[in-house]
Amino acid sequence: MTQRIVECVPNFSEGRDPTRIRRITEAIESVAGVRLMDVDAGADTNRTVVTFIGDPESVLEAAYRGVAAAASVIDMRTHKGAHPRMGACDVCPFVPVEGVSMDECAELARRLGERVGKELEIPVYLYEHAASHPSRRNLADVRTGEYEGLEKKLQDPAWQPDFGPCRFHPGFGALITGAREFLIAYNVTLNSTDKAHASDIALELREIGRVARRDQKNAYYSSGHKLIYAEGLYPCGNCGFDGNSFEATEKHCREAHGYELRALLEANGIDAGNSVAGRKVYRAGMFKACKSIGWYVDAYKRTQISINLTNWRVTSPRDVLEAARTLAQARGLVVTGSEIVGLVPFEALYEAGRAYLQAQGKSAFVPVGDVLQTAVFSLGLADVAPFDVAKKVIGLPKTYPGGLMEMRCRDLVDEVSRATPAPGGGSIAALAGSLGAGLASMVANLTQGKAADDEAERALLAAAETAQRVKDALMLAVDEDTSAFNAFMEARRLPQATAEEKKLRAAKMQEGLKQAIEVPLRTARLSFEAMEVAAVAMRHGNPNSITDALVGVSVAYAGVRGGVWNALINLKGITDAAYVAELRPACGRLLEEAGALLAAATGEGDARLAEMMKG
Repeated sequence: MTQRIVECVPNFSEGRDPTRIRRITEAIESVAGVRLMDVDAGADTNRTVVTFIGDPESVLEAAYRGVAAAASVIDMRTHKGAHPRMGACDVCPFVPVEGVSMDECAELARRLGERVGKELEIPVYLYEHAASHPSRRNLADVRTGEYEGLEKKLQDPAWQPDFGPCRFHPGFGALITGAREFLIAYNVTLNSTDKAHASDIALELREIGRVARRDQKNAYYSSGHKLIYAEGLYPCGNCGFDGNSFEATEKHCREAHGYELRALLEANGIDAGNSVAGRKVYRAGMFKACKSIGWYVDAYKRTQISINLTNWRVTSPRDVLEAARTLAQARGLVVTGSEIVGLVPFEALYEAGRAYLQAQGKSAFVPVGDVLQTAVFSLGLADVAPFDVAKKVIGLPKTYPGGLMEMRCRDLVDEVSRATPAPGGGSIAALAGSLGAGLASMVANLTQGKAADDEAERALLAAAETAQRVKDALMLAVDEDTSAFNAFMEARRLPQATAEEKKLRAAKMQEGLKQAIEVPLRTARLSFEAMEVAAVAMRHGNPNSITDALVGVSVAYAGVRGGVWNALINLKGITDAAYVAELRPACGRLLEEAGALLAAATGEGDARLAEMMKG
C-alpha cells in the first residue's frame, strides 16, 4: 500500500528563546504519527523554521497544536527580526510528499485556517494552491505591510481574511497557510558585512527582478541611472532597446528575452493595463521560480543572499549558486559557501553532485554517497553550520536500518553460517549480483576519458550508469529477500482453529509465497543486467582490468542462477495455475539468456587473455 505522507513547514516568529521554541516543537511532537525532521532557529531573523512529516490527519492536528502553542508563547508586539513576517506563526504550508495530491494539501490548509480562525480567533489568509483569489497566491503579496501594517490592512475590503475575525489580534497578528510545491530555502553567504552587497546580487537573481538602470559606473547595478517610461519612449530593462510604443517593447521582451513584460510589471505593483508613462522600468531577473533578498547575519558576521526556490526543477540551488559566484566575483566579492534552511529533496542534491562531477571530467555514475558528498563540498553547505545528509535530505534511497547490508563482511558471513533459515541463498544471490554490478561500474569508471573512441566512451558511461542503479537495487534486495521469507513464516504462524482462520491463513501464505518468488526473480533479472554491463566493461574497458570485468560477469551469473533457484522452489507451493504457467517458462528463458551471455563473455575474455599472455 502506498504511503500517504505530507510535509508541513511552519515558520514561527521566534528564533532566540530556546524555551519558547521547545514549547512549540513539543506541541507538534505530541501528535502520534508525526515525525519532527528539522528545527532551524535563526537569532538574527528571529525566526524558526520547523519541518515535520506524517499522514495527512496527523500533520493537520500537529500544525494546529503548533499554531496554538505559538499563540501562547509569542507576543508580536515585541518582535523584531530581519525576516518579513505577519504573525507569530507567519506561514504554515502543506507540501505533498507521497501518495497525496496538491488539492488534498490545499484542503488541509483550509481546514487548518477554519479551525484557527474559529477556536483561536486569529485572522487567517490562504495562499499558493489554497488561495481564495489569484491576487492572494503570492506569499509576498499577502504579507505586504507585515505585522505593523496588518491593523490597517484588515480595514481594506480587498484584504478581508479568509477565516477568523476581521479584527486585529495584537499578540499574534495573522496566520498565512496554504499548499505549495517543495520549497528549498537556500542562503548564499558572502565575505562581506555590507547588506547592500547581498541585496544587489539578490535583485539580479530573483524572478521579479529590479528597477532598470543604464550607464553603470561599476559592477554594482545601483551605480547607474534609473529608467522611466515616457510617451514614445519605452526602454527595455534588460538591454539597450528603446521601443516607440509599449506594445513594441512588450514584443521585444517576449522575443529577445523570453518574458512577458506585463506580468513582470504587475509582479512589481504596476498595472500595465493603464498608461505606464512616468512609471519605473523594470529589469527581469535571471531565474524563474526564485525569490531572494539580502540580509546581514550577525551570528556569521557576514551577509547572505536569502533565496526561496519555489520549484527546484526549474531553478536549482546549483543554478543560483554559480550565478551568485559569477556576480560576486565581478563585484570584488567571494561566495564563502551556502546553507540549506530546513530540508532539501534528495534528487536536488543528487543532481547537483552529478553536475559537479561531470564538470570535473569525472564519471557521475558512482555510489550515491559519493555523489551527495561532492554536492555538499561543491555547494559549500557546511560553511556556516554542519550539514548532516541523513538529517537534512528528504527522500534518501530506501535502506534497512540494522539490516544485513549494514553489517561488516565478517559479521554477515558469520550470520549466514548460523543454523537459521534466513539469510539464505536469495540474499546471497542478490549480494553476488550487486558485486558483479560494482565491478562493472569500477572498470567503466576507471576507463572514463580513456576509451578507444567516442562510441566506446558512450557505452562505458551508459554501463556505469546502469551498474550503479542495479547495484543499489540489489543491495536493497539482500535485505528484502530476508524480509520476504520472514513475511511468509509469519503467515504460517497464523491461527487455524476455525474455518475462517484457515482460509485467512491460506490466503496470507499464498501472498507471502508470491512475495518470496517475486523478490528473488527480480534479483535474477537485475543480476542479468549486471552481467550485460560487466560484459560491456570487459569489451571496452582498460585491458588491464579485463579480469575484474570477467569476475563481474561470473558473480552476476551466480545472482541470476541463485535468484531463479529461489523463485522456483517457492513456485511449487503456489495454487494459482495461471501464475505458475507464466513464471516457470520466464525463469527458463532468463536462465538460457544468462547462460549464453556467460559463455560468450568468458569465451571472448579468455581469448583476449591468451593473446595478452603471448605478448
